[in-house]
Amino acid sequence: MEKISKAQVKLVKSLQLKKFRDELNLFVAEGDKCVSELTKSFELVHLYIHSEAINGEAYQREAIIVPKEQLEQMSGLRAPQGVIGVFRKSKIENQKSKIENLTLALDGIQDPGNLGTIIRTCDWFGVHDIFCSLDTADCYNPKVVQATMGALARVRVHYVDLPAWLADQKCAIYGTLLDGKDMYDELSTLDSRLSTSIIVMGNEGNGISQEVRKLITHPIRIPSYPKNAETSESLNVSIATAIVLAEFRRIGS
Repeated sequence: MEKISKAQVKLVKSLQLKKFRDELNLFVAEGDKCVSELTKSFELVHLYIHSEAINGEAYQREAIIVPKEQLEQMSGLRAPQGVIGVFRKSKIENQKSKIENLTLALDGIQDPGNLGTIIRTCDWFGVHDIFCSLDTADCYNPKVVQATMGALARVRVHYVDLPAWLADQKCAIYGTLLDGKDMYDELSTLDSRLSTSIIVMGNEGNGISQEVRKLITHPIRIPSYPKNAETSESLNVSIATAIVLAEFRRIGS
């Protein structure tokens, strides 16, 4: 068992902050499952485990085995999982001139847990590209990475000037709005063209911004049940994303 330096502990801890993730071009992931999935798409720079976690995938990789107390110092979790991986961030490709598959756009999503869950949901429904406004949470935030459960390995996240990017697209742009048309009615008459559409989801509190709203060609909403019943004002954005993607895949498959 090797006791690592305070500088190494400090480096891993610093990756909780975007400033240092950007400066060092690194990010951190925890847990054997998440780390294992991310090694498929990202360069693993360091792997730290404690002796009680020597099993499965983590045991077979080159790792620095550290005391449990030190690993807990590096962890950003309340209940550390015994495996911490430091990865090099991939280059985000911001240019994509033509939409060829169903694509998600996120306008101002702030909560890291929501963003991570959305990335994981996109992975499930075969949506491989997410285009985010510049004020959307950082996809390399440890809370986001944790919530993706490794889906970040298969879903590309791009940060763009969202209104400008949407204005350049030549396909249908769907947006979830409280005053939109019933999603099930709106999509029922459509076909596989849905597979080359863009779906816009908005900020947790304010929804889709006015600038982006102007570019939506098909405003839709998820109806409550029963119709016109008194209910919550809105759905959590990650839940809403899952419902919308499920319907698009059902109709467009």
